[in-house]
Amino acid sequence: MKLRHSALLAARYSGTRSVSYDGKTVTYGTDAELAAAISDIERRIAKLERGAGRILRPHAVKDL
Repeated sequence: MKLRHSALLAARYSGTRSVSYDGKTVTYGTDAELAAAISDIERRIAKLERGAGRILRPHAVKDL
């Protein structure tokens, strides 16, 4: 995913809308679509780096 992110950023900074990674080429219609793709991949990377999150285990205590 980080390779894809790098490819998207490089394409945006160079002014092109075609991105090639993993043997695939994607052409975005507008800069806004390219920006949305960058935001999406950044969210996905952040989610993977955060991990699964907290695990809540309910625990009941009987009041005596």
